[in-house]
Formats: sequence, C-alpha cells, structure tokens
Amino acid sequence: MIFRKDSANNFTSIVMTILLIISVIFVTAFAGCKTQTDGDAGQDITDAVEDGDDITDDDGDGPAAEDEEDKVRGMEIVGDINILSGLEISDSVSDSRPVAIMVENSPDSRPQSGLIYADMVFEVVDEGGVTRYVAVYSSNDADIIGPVRSARIYYAELARSFDPIYTFWGTYPECFDAIKTMDMDVLDANQMGVVPSTDSGWRDYNRSSVTEHTAFMSTAGIKEDASGYGYSLEGGQSPLRFKIDAVDSEKGDISNVSIDFSSETYKVDFAYDAESNEYLKYTAGSPHTDFDTGKQISVNNVIVMITNIDGPIDESGHMVVRTTGAGDNGKAFFFLDGNVIEGTWERNSIFEPFTFRDNEGNIVLFNRGSTWVSMIQTEERLSY
Repeated sequence: MIFRKDSANNFTSIVMTILLIISVIFVTAFAGCKTQTDGDAGQDITDAVEDGDDITDDDGDGPAAEDEEDKVRGMEIVGDINILSGLEISDSVSDSRPVAIMVENSPDSRPQSGLIYADMVFEVVDEGGVTRYVAVYSSNDADIIGPVRSARIYYAELARSFDPIYTFWGTYPECFDAIKTMDMDVLDANQMGVVPSTDSGWRDYNRSSVTEHTAFMSTAGIKEDASGYGYSLEGGQSPLRFKIDAVDSEKGDISNVSIDFSSETYKVDFAYDAESNEYLKYTAGSPHTDFDTGKQISVNNVIVMITNIDGPIDESGHMVVRTTGAGDNGKAFFFLDGNVIEGTWERNSIFEPFTFRDNEGNIVLFNRGSTWVSMIQTEERLSY
C-alpha cells in the first residue's frame, strides 16, 4: 500500500491522539484507586480534629468545604444528628420537631422542673424586670416542665424561629392576635378558646399556694394533643451548627460569665468547668438546680445577644424586644470551650432561624449539647 505524505501525517496525528487519551485514562484511574485505597486519609482528618488543628479547606473542595453564602471556620459536624443539640440520633437521642414551652422565673417558681432537659433556652426580661424562659426540646423529652406561664409577643417570635409546636398558659388579647399571624402550630394550656387548646397540663398545689406558680406540662402530653390537631411531630429548624469540643490546649481561661438582666434577683452567672467543658448556671448567686433531680443546670454553649428592649409600653408593664435585624443591629458574644467569640446575630424575619457569625463573617460552630441564650440591652450588662 502506498501512503502519501499528507496521509502519513494524518495517521501520525491519529496515533498521537489515541495515545494521549489512553494516558489520561490511565492517570485518572490510578489517581482514583489511590484516593479510594489510601486508608490513612480519613484518619488524618480525625487526628487533626482531635489535635485541635484548623482543618478548614480554603479551596472549598474538602470535608470542611465552604458554602458560597455561609463561610464556616473549622470542621463542621454533619450527618444524622439532632438539629438543636448536634448529638447523633440514637435510642437515647431523638430528633423530634422542636417543642417550645413558656417557663417562669420569679423567685417563687424556683427551682423549676425540666429546664435541665432542654436543648436550648432563651432568657429575656419581662415586665417588672422579671425574666422568663422559652425552653425548646427536641433531643430529649421531659415528664415535668414548669411552672408554665403565659406568652408574650417577643417570646412567640423567638419560638417561631424553630418552627415548633409552641405551648403556653394563656396570654393577653393583643398577644393572641399577634400569635395568630405567625403561621405557627400553637397550644394554649389555659384553654381560652382563642387558639387551639391542650388539656395535657395540670396544677400542682404542693409546689405553691399561689395559682400562677402551679402549672406544669410534659412533652409527651403536648405531642399527643398536637397529633390530635394534625400538627406534624417532624421537622423544625435550628440556628445552630456544630463542631467537636476543643482539646485542652485550646481551651480558654474565661471562668465566669455574668449577665445583669435587671436586678440581683435575676442576675445570672455561668461558671466554666474545663474538665467537663461545660458552664454551670447560677441565678441570684445560687446554683440553678432542677426541682426533681436536684442537679445543677449545665450547658455546653452560652450565647449573649444584644438587642433593643423597651418598655413598659402599657399599664400592664409589657415590654418590647427586637427579635429580627441584620448583623449591624445585633452584636453577640459566644462562650464555648472557655473562650469568647465576638460577633453578630441576624434574622430577616420572624419566620427564619437566627444566624450567628463571628466578626469576620464566618458562621460560628458550637459544641454539641445544650445552649443557653440571654438577650440584654447593652454590653455593659455583660461581664466576663
């Protein structure tokens, strides 16, 4: 067979192209095999986390890849975890839809029942300088919660951030009107007939001779009545994302966090215990304990949010608390691992969860477990 010169050139080009394709396939296959068979790669990540190394993947293609919108510093825990505690789902850790319950904090109500089982608790000042709690449950159930008290507009707005089943013991007309606009599954234990009611609550006059301090509920009773109304027991949303606890060498020495809500009666202290990496809660100078177990409340994270709190705005002494806003309007302090991270909180509407960032704009990752949130007017009310 006779080839022309141009035919020979074409033949050479074809051969070179085929060889190039074969080379690419071989290199790709080899690299893929190495990635799959390199058993030390996953261990390197685990070791880095345990050693406290910063393993953020700045290229965005590793296990700690950054989202386009939300930059995360460090290794984020993902997977089959509870949205509020970050704990792995198991027989002892559930992932039920958040149940948010109003709990009072007047001196006559102490010690309360059930706060020790909450995944998150928001504490905010109420009329007369009294603080009240929005206790949120998902990982754990609680057989006794209370004393349960009435709702306020801003407490309902805080609860709405979790898309929960929100439960309270009555409220005033204007608050009922506001709650009805929040597109929230609610249960009123006072059975006033304005919104769906629950009869799962009870009064325990052995706890107090004053009626307002005798109302109690359970998460099981709330969920049973919620199902009767067709409320879903699955779903919800969370403001938190999680990391592994810091190693000893990265733990800080901030041993006490003090929050002045109004007076010494409602002053809160969190004492950091490095061994357990938890914060022990004190109220009015005394350990804040659980009524039924006698155990002191301890949490894994403490968040202090600065916001606008005004009032009283009416004869009843009701307050107004801002629960939405961009980061510029909301400074925040995040205490975990004995350290403090200064940053911001933001939330565009009451239907969204809060977003917590550090001062560089990174999403803050919290320790797994429980979180206590305190909302105050100024930084001067916080010391550490």
